[in-house]
Amino acid sequence: MKTIHRLFWMLALSAASVFQVHAQADQALLGQDAPSFSLMNIDGKMVSLDDYQSSKGVILIFTCNHCPYSIKYEDRIIALDAKMKAQGFPVVAINPNDAVAYPDDSYANMKKRAKKKGFTFPYLLDDTQQIAKAYGATRTPHTYLLVNESGKFVVRYVGAIDDNTDPSAVSVNYLESAVSQLQQSQSVSPDYTKAVGCGIKWKK
Repeated sequence: MKTIHRLFWMLALSAASVFQVHAQADQALLGQDAPSFSLMNIDGKMVSLDDYQSSKGVILIFTCNHCPYSIKYEDRIIALDAKMKAQGFPVVAINPNDAVAYPDDSYANMKKRAKKKGFTFPYLLDDTQQIAKAYGATRTPHTYLLVNESGKFVVRYVGAIDDNTDPSAVSVNYLESAVSQLQQSQSVSPDYTKAVGCGIKWKK
């Protein structure tokens, strides 16, 4: 029994340590230049961060097809894009998952999913997973608010879209609040929350 308890605490401490490392990586990105990207959209065209120079910013969301958390957030992401795009902060979604191990997340299935749901935003394939790694993304969904500051995109918020995976129980819309604060020339608070979702499926 002591061995089981010891093993349990070792696993718990390991999980806490991993979370702390990820949290530190997220927070370290705040205030830094956003990593650039140029990735294939579901329409076959390349989309880059530089394409948004005329926008006030970009809401970058790492997501995918198969994750139950991502599926729960799809309608909210569509609504978020409709609302925030009008304010100069369009959504850009990126799928970083290993499609060989998880065929539901293949490029072909990305196109099917986007068509079925009526995505109004680019849905990009991070086939090499280098962009996800550059941002330190670990979950789907994992969100980054990038603000255009004199032609340079800066990370001003990292984490979750809101405070509840159940849309009927949401009390705080973190992303909307962050954009609102920026529009009022205020500092974003909170500028970091824990991203909740499936772990990104990394290639071996």
